[in-house]
Amino acid sequence: MRHRFGYKKLNRTSEHRKALIKNMLNSLIKYEQITTTLPKAKVLKPQADKIITLGKKNNLQNTKILASKLQDMKSANKVKKTLAKRYESRKGGYTRIIKAGYRYGDNAPLAIIEFVDRDVEAKRVDRKKKETKKSTEEKKAVTA
Repeated sequence: MRHRFGYKKLNRTSEHRKALIKNMLNSLIKYEQITTTLPKAKVLKPQADKIITLGKKNNLQNTKILASKLQDMKSANKVKKTLAKRYESRKGGYTRIIKAGYRYGDNAPLAIIEFVDRDVEAKRVDRKKKETKKSTEEKKAVTA
């Protein structure tokens, strides 16, 4: 029996665990899909679902709670504007965990955690667009 075992500690102090979950939540909201270890994904899934549920209830109090939990206004705005609209008809189960084999170095079980009905283009948020040959040639001509 597992009485009085409230949560997974992930071999971290409470401050480190809170920071880890917050960073993973922000990354999940930003990219809508992240790869991590299976135990971390299992801890993250209920937290992410609670964040989406908070975003769906549109009032000032929930906005402040979102901002304090995520500590990133871009993520909080994305939850309220984009994700809440996407999942307004869904009553739960906003994320899924897909097992992804084992990590090469330490054989840790890996998992992909993602939003259901995710935006595929969200993975490319930070990637810079590649320059074409014409634009690089134009820059060389201007500097010469």
